Amino acid sequence: MSEVMASELGSVTARGTPRQIGRTLGEAGREAVREVLLGADYWQAVTAPAHAGAVEVMADNLKALFPSVWEELQGLAEGLDLPLEQVVAWNCRGDLMSNVPDGCTTVQIPGDVPVIGHNEDGLPGFRGHAFVAGITPDDGPALMSFCYPGSIPGHTFAANAAGLVQAVNNLRLRGVAPQLPRMGLGRAVLACEGLDEALALLARHNDSGGFHMTLAQAGDTRVMSVEFGGGACSARQIEAPAVHANHALHMGARAAEQTITDSSRDRQARGTQMIGDGVTDPLRILRDTGGAGLPIHRCSPDDPDNENTLATALFRIEKSSVEWRLHDQTSERPVIEGRWPRS
Repeated sequence: MSEVMASELGSVTARGTPRQIGRTLGEAGREAVREVLLGADYWQAVTAPAHAGAVEVMADNLKALFPSVWEELQGLAEGLDLPLEQVVAWNCRGDLMSNVPDGCTTVQIPGDVPVIGHNEDGLPGFRGHAFVAGITPDDGPALMSFCYPGSIPGHTFAANAAGLVQAVNNLRLRGVAPQLPRMGLGRAVLACEGLDEALALLARHNDSGGFHMTLAQAGDTRVMSVEFGGGACSARQIEAPAVHANHALHMGARAAEQTITDSSRDRQARGTQMIGDGVTDPLRILRDTGGAGLPIHRCSPDDPDNENTLATALFRIEKSSVEWRLHDQTSERPVIEGRWPRS
């Protein structure tokens, strides 16, 4: 990763065992978690004793199936200097509640050299506190990921050294009895060495809250749209330019059991309209504030979902590498850019 201009996005380097990596990420976010999260209604609701039983079930299953992710969560709690059960609950927030402040919009442009663009929309209070982590595990591929203070990677946007790209949108599925945390599954995907391995993981493990992932890999022209949660998984190859604005589009019956906010509906409609009008520049779509409804690019202090666009990522998936360019909320030029494998 290389900084090219002053940015609201910080950068953190983490390496070692999963526990060491988690501890580094926790230390990086400790101050912001105390400033932004601990007094927030969302934190209080998610960490309430009423959810303890569900959190314990998800924790036990995560330990059994993905022990390295569990160890990273342990390290995260240590770095944050907070009780493990609270940190685990926060990283299960979208499994416990469907109205958490996670939004996002993804632009999917297939072709010989696919391009994926993504707006990362989250709590406005994290503006200036979110960071991009360069992670080098002792075991498994290195990765770059946008990180929120207090959260493990795997639920925002990321790319790993195997050339795998991940862009994640929240799905507000109702009536879920989660057995695994969706963020734990997202983190497990980033340890995969290939696209087919990632798709197989989500086809097998999806008893969680709802997520949409756009997945692609260097050397593979497929751009895959994967919606999963509540024990269902739908994977569809993107054949033409498309937009996904954090509600399920192709999960069949499971898609009927979701909450679609006005912002999500408006962003999907506006992005689809722009593509229909021939606009295929992801940055132009992701920076758009036009249309009749709520905007794609979100900077309003009174956003109805309590979300603002904190970063925008552009991934170019080439034959032997993945190039990324990251913008903060306001920058016209990239503030961080890089490539896997490094040249």
